[in-house]
Amino acid sequence: MKMKKNIILIILGFYSSFIYSQDISDALRFSQDNLNGTARYRAMSGAFGALGGDFSSLNVNPAGSAIFSNNQIALTFNNYGIKNKSNYFGTSVDENSSSFDLNQAGGVYVFKNEDTKSDWKKFSIALNYENANNFNNSIFSAGTNTSNSIGDYFKYYANLNGGESLTNLQLQTGESISSLYSYLGSNYGFGAQQAFLGYQGFIIDPAANYNENSNRNYVSLIPTGGNYYQENYIQSNGYNGKLSFNSSGQYKDKLYFGINLNSHFVDYSQTTRFYEENSNNLLSGVQRLQFDNELTTYGNGFSIQLGAIAKVTKEVRFGLAYESPTWYQLNDELSQGLAVVNADALGELPIDYVNPKIINVYKPYQLQTPGKWTGSFAYIYEKTGLLSIDYSLKDYSNTQFTPKDDFRNANREMSNLLGLSSELRIGAEYRIKELSLRAGYRTEQSPYKNGKTIGDLRGFSTGFGYNFGGSKLDLTYSHIQRDSQKQFFNVGMTDHANINTRANNITITLSFEL
Repeated sequence: MKMKKNIILIILGFYSSFIYSQDISDALRFSQDNLNGTARYRAMSGAFGALGGDFSSLNVNPAGSAIFSNNQIALTFNNYGIKNKSNYFGTSVDENSSSFDLNQAGGVYVFKNEDTKSDWKKFSIALNYENANNFNNSIFSAGTNTSNSIGDYFKYYANLNGGESLTNLQLQTGESISSLYSYLGSNYGFGAQQAFLGYQGFIIDPAANYNENSNRNYVSLIPTGGNYYQENYIQSNGYNGKLSFNSSGQYKDKLYFGINLNSHFVDYSQTTRFYEENSNNLLSGVQRLQFDNELTTYGNGFSIQLGAIAKVTKEVRFGLAYESPTWYQLNDELSQGLAVVNADALGELPIDYVNPKIINVYKPYQLQTPGKWTGSFAYIYEKTGLLSIDYSLKDYSNTQFTPKDDFRNANREMSNLLGLSSELRIGAEYRIKELSLRAGYRTEQSPYKNGKTIGDLRGFSTGFGYNFGGSKLDLTYSHIQRDSQKQFFNVGMTDHANINTRANNITITLSFEL
């Protein structure tokens, strides 16, 4: 393995970054929910807050389980297809992916009160699991960057505290890249490791006027002038599961109350591969490189939901529900590798592999997602049809990582950049004997104040169901689309690709009365 001689690494200033640099995108990944659940629920775009009587309606308003007339179980299967169209400096690229999963499984038991003198007519308990978020996705971006190179990313960490005195670390004879990379991570943090990767890969070097008091200690060895052909591939897998323990009751014939105790499960993995090629046809210096990162996040969380439904008249219902923040306990693991091709006057040199083969295991941290309020209205016309509307509010600026001292900058950034987001869901159903026809529409505001980093979401759905008597079959097609801006790196080289995401889902639910 080729290594620089007499290595001196800069590490002062990195000791404030002992953990992986979580940012807004990490927080939003677990704060946003996709519209998942039963086929009937998805066919009506999730507008079930005042309706109840469906397993997925419990995730909107937990009072909905008291609407069930009989004991039931349900299983839902979903085929999830997603297409991302990326535009990076004028170059458009499409990337498709699909997955199949068991999206929902649940059961409800209804206790009817035989005491005719009691005002409490019915109690229900339910257990329901849903895949609240499917993380299976892939995004590919490619284009020629006319100004910025990945060298700026490594240079940023090298000069993080360039105006202060530097601590020198001499690479001893026989010491491996793995041991030094591990030592830097354990003692000085993520930033020191990035500086080491860039330095060892011959991407950055001390400036010609290098001294410990200089404000620009390190420079990029990638030639300036722009025209850097770049590719960025992101592949993610995993899920965010939600298991709800529900209890609800019916008071007289007018009011329904319910509560959910929710347990959340996170299993997420992301592989990113960045490639850059110098398009200036220079005979020396960095010609091309590839930078790989593999991130795994896992953990669990807890939340509470409270809700009520009121029958104002035989046809009209109103619902109100509150979902508390979800308190997550999360763990991150990260591995990195770098391959660089340099050249001199005699031609290209052998590839420099900077592959520590180390998995960084960071200390656990907590994430608090924002709470959510939902108001609902439903009009039910006899047994023929219904119209339902839900309106929700969620303030993403309340999202925060803890311990707060470790995430002061990230929390400040979320408070400044994120804001109040509203969501509107409209659903309708029309029944022809045993056949039900359904349709829905939804729109959700961006969690960002600028409305561009992640744009507004729009979607529609349609489906049908057939009642066989003791069992039901429901089938749904749903579509959503959203625009966003995806940065390749959070610091240094912060250019972004414009991403247009379109997702199509086919969902089938089988339910049985017991």
